[in-house]
Amino acid sequence: MQSFTFGDNPIMADELLQLVLIGKKTATCWAATNKTGANPVGTHMIIKDSLGRERAVIETIECNKRRFNEVDESFAHDEGEGDRTLAYWRKEHQDYFTREGLYTDTMEVFCERFKLVKIIEV
Repeated sequence: MQSFTFGDNPIMADELLQLVLIGKKTATCWAATNKTGANPVGTHMIIKDSLGRERAVIETIECNKRRFNEVDESFAHDEGEGDRTLAYWRKEHQDYFTREGLYTDTMEVFCERFKLVKIIEV
């Protein structure tokens, strides 16, 4: 089973993981230029914390590609971050993709919804 860590720094990895563990975060996205591509529905993945420990298993329930400026309120809410508004989502993700050197308003992103299958105790 493939595994990943959220974000681009340890603090972000653990904060986003915690949102998944409490059921607030049920979606994520990444740049379509990322070599991983889209996850087919039914894919199981392990989320790791900032120390590399396996902490949760999720299952993809939806994954599609759209332009950054086409992400809607519903998806932003399901990402579970900040105040869960589209404005917050856009600012935080613009900052993130800018740090990655990828941001444009029309960049393509994979938008995935998932369900928490299992919490792994450490």
